[in-house]
Amino acid sequence: MADKEDLTRFGVAFPTPLIEQFDEYIEERGYKSRSEAFRDLVRKTLLEPSRLRSEQDVAGTIVMVYDHHISDLPVRLMELQHLAHHDIISNMHVHLNHDQCLEVIAVRGNLGRLRHLHQQIQVQKGVLYAELSVTYVDELNELASRHSHDHHHGEHHHE
Repeated sequence: MADKEDLTRFGVAFPTPLIEQFDEYIEERGYKSRSEAFRDLVRKTLLEPSRLRSEQDVAGTIVMVYDHHISDLPVRLMELQHLAHHDIISNMHVHLNHDQCLEVIAVRGNLGRLRHLHQQIQVQKGVLYAELSVTYVDELNELASRHSHDHHHGEHHHE
């Protein structure tokens, strides 16, 4: 039998209209229980880029929609991606219509650098939408870098 995680039970009070909407959501998504759906919502909330620390290593996507007729915007976006090539795993480019393109960039690296790349993309004239989404936090990498960081502190005391 597989190891089961320890479960902590707690009561949550919901206004009736809200729990009715939540139950509809659960049914639409095919969840077997409120608990299952609630756990997924909490996991998603904990991965919001705004609540993670800049020094964390993460993986996720940058999704953008832009007007490719805006002069040199495609070239500028490509330059930004070349500068960040070490953090980009892959990208997919889709022509939505005559004017607009959708681009999905799979990224993995330091969250601070990824936020910076996202901001640089977002402020370009002709970029209609840009969002950074984190789907994975690299806990092992973080522990390793913290461990090596602690060692460096000890070595710098002697001059």
